Amino acid sequence: MKTIIAADIGGTHSRFGIFTVKGDGGLSLTKVHWLDTTEYESFSGLIDGLRESGFPLAPEDADAVVIAIAGPVENGTKSSPPFISWSIDISNSKNDFGFRRAALINDFVAQAFACLSPSGRSAEQIVAGEAVKGGPTAVIGAGTGLGKAVILPGGKARHRVLPSEGGHANFPFVSGRECEFQEFLLRTSGKRYITANDVVSGRGLSSLHLFLTGENLQPHEVAEKFRQYPRTLEMASRFYGRVCRNYVLETLAFGGLYIAGGVAARNPELVKGTLFEAEFRSSDTMAALLAKIPVYLITDENSGLWGGALYGLQELRAR
Repeated sequence: MKTIIAADIGGTHSRFGIFTVKGDGGLSLTKVHWLDTTEYESFSGLIDGLRESGFPLAPEDADAVVIAIAGPVENGTKSSPPFISWSIDISNSKNDFGFRRAALINDFVAQAFACLSPSGRSAEQIVAGEAVKGGPTAVIGAGTGLGKAVILPGGKARHRVLPSEGGHANFPFVSGRECEFQEFLLRTSGKRYITANDVVSGRGLSSLHLFLTGENLQPHEVAEKFRQYPRTLEMASRFYGRVCRNYVLETLAFGGLYIAGGVAARNPELVKGTLFEAEFRSSDTMAALLAKIPVYLITDENSGLWGGALYGLQELRAR
């Protein structure tokens, strides 16, 4: 029985999962373990930490190891993630780490594959619409930053996914109060321009609440006060709906939009309310198109592991 270790390495947490390939060709998740990314000074240190944690399958004993990283990947082997203090290079993974077979992918490539896994099949439809079979499917999600990817139409045996670093592009502020928030972020961050990562992310939620109330809270603390400070929820929902709308228009995602990432999974009220839907559908020219696009929320926080494992299974079958 073949085994796959999938890793989903983010700026805050690193998740590891053990998957077995079942007799019918499907996958079974048998173990999940989380580590704090910031506690390790290198990727090799993180792998050593996994070994020392009592993880029941040594990385060198797995048939494949798939590492999803929150950053751009070069040549399928290297990445210098923007929100992690160390880089990854698996070009000599067998000698350096003992991996039999290894793949390095962008974390939202993994989230895209997750849409084809049990995590995606259990996603909740939060905006009505009718997906077009064979149409491009967009995936977006906020965590430490904002990730994006698109699944392109393809055959059953092999899927094509295009990653994106669109979270580093300018965020589109449109109103007077929003522009005041932009000026606040420019002043407090010292940056030349404000990106979607700065706004639609955990730290963006904290920054927005600080701007509106003067309270400096962690993201989970902000969410606990949504009822007390509905303006925070209102603006955050509108911002999330805007980046989702723009990405659907940029990709013509007739196959639908999936929202992944910890921010929405832990705070579904950000994307399940009327404010999000109104902003998502708002367009002077493309309202009719947007009215047809369904939006789904993935609530499984292990979705990146499922996606990495499915990618690994596809690679094993292709060999």
